[in-house]
Formats: sequence, C-alpha cells, structure tokens
Amino acid sequence: MDVIDAIIIAIIEGLTEFLPVSSTGHMIITQNILGVESTDYVKAFTFIIQFGAILSVVWLYWKRFFQLGKVPEGVSGWKALLIKYDFYWKLFIAFLPAAIFGLLFSDAIDAMLEKVEVVAITLVIGGIFMLFCDKIFNKGSENTKLTEKRAFMVGLFQCISMIPGVSRSMATIVGGMSQKLTRKAAAEFSFFLAVPTMLGATVYKVYKLVKVGGTQLITDNLDTLIIGNIVAFIVALLAIKFFINFVSRHGFKAFGWYRIVIGAAILIMLACGMNLQIS
Repeated sequence: MDVIDAIIIAIIEGLTEFLPVSSTGHMIITQNILGVESTDYVKAFTFIIQFGAILSVVWLYWKRFFQLGKVPEGVSGWKALLIKYDFYWKLFIAFLPAAIFGLLFSDAIDAMLEKVEVVAITLVIGGIFMLFCDKIFNKGSENTKLTEKRAFMVGLFQCISMIPGVSRSMATIVGGMSQKLTRKAAAEFSFFLAVPTMLGATVYKVYKLVKVGGTQLITDNLDTLIIGNIVAFIVALLAIKFFINFVSRHGFKAFGWYRIVIGAAILIMLACGMNLQIS
C-alpha cells in the first residue's frame, strides 16, 4: 500500500465511519478497486486511522467532552459526582454492553467479518429498514433528554453493529430514536459513543497485533499512518457537519437507498466471481 492508497482509504474511512452506511462495506469495494492486498499492515492501518476520525468528534464537540456539569448548592457526595460527571457516566453506561460483548465474542465476530456476503446482505437489509425507520421510531418527538436507561438501551443497540455491514452509526442512531430522542440528539450521542467504542476497539486490535510481533509493521509505516490519520480527521469533520444538517432536515431515507445500492454492488461483484476480501 503506497501513500496514494493510504490517502484514498483514509478518505473513505472519514466519509463513512459516522454515516449509517457501513464503513466495512466501503472498505471492501475501495481495497479491491485499488488492488490493495489485505496484509497484516493493511488490517492494522484500517483500525489505526480510526483514531483520526475519533479526534474529529472531540474537536467538534470539545465543550461537551471537557465541560463538567454544574452541581447545585447543597448537593454533595455521590449525587454531586454523578451530576458533575454526568456526560462521562452515561457514555460509560452506553459503552459497557459493547465492551463486554466484544471481549466475549471477538473471535466469532472476526470470523463473521471474513464473510463478505454477510456484509452485503446486512447492508441491503439495513437499507430497507432505514427507508421506514423515521416513521417507525420518530413520530414527532422533540425529546433530547438522555437518561441512564436510554443510554444503556443505545448501548445494547450498538452490540447489533458487531454484525459486519450493520453500521455502528445506524445501530446507535436507531437505538436513540427508539428511546424517543430526536434525530439530531440520537445522531450526536452516536458520535459521542463512537469515541470510547472506536478507541477501545482500535487499542485492542493494535494490542493483538503487537502481541504477535507486529510492532515493526507499525514503525516501518509511520508515514502512511500519520497521513492516514490526518486525512481521516479532516474528512470526518466535514462528514459529521454534513450529516447532522442533512438528517435533521431530510431523515434517513437517502442513506437507506444508498446502502441498498452498495450492498447490491458487492453481491454483483461476488456473483461475477470477484475474490473480495475484508481488511
């Protein structure tokens, strides 16, 4: 993989990571169009550049990440702590189901990830669902209050995204809408939840790579890793701003049709005998 390949893959990562369209499906098509072999380094690269995408969320919403809650006078002890660190507490509650599920079933998830047809089928099924999810879940709700129960339910929905092709963004946004959050509130919490989730997954994958002697792979390719993270950061910034504005006005139907097209494209490529691989 050369620098140009790294830039193109990073652009795709930044564009698709926070949109409900499955970054995995796009990586399949991109790598095969570019002719990039699915080596150990390419596998590591696609995970490590998620860090750049994560930073874009923190950059855009830095006040939410670094501003503590105001504790009313007369409140102290654990109640004061929960109020002060309310944002982090609810992120932790939402993150916990996926963390537990991912550790318990990581091998099974990796095995399922190797089946390209699973990605294609879930893209199509998820796309059909998104054509109707606005009518199903968001019936005029104007509620933006995120309770602990709602955070936990969004976390359970996030576990569904471990099925390749479902899309973490789609699962968590639908989870938020199922809890009567507005489209914008559900999308924003999906972005917030991506930070601990993606960071945890990236660190875990890098740890597994280093454990089997992959440190040299990383040090030998620092140039493409740095460039990839910078590109993913910039592109993800633009994608998030676009998505919030678009979904607030138009809903998810366009993304549903897009998922169906991408899923169908992968199925057609498979039917034509193309040897598709997932990094």
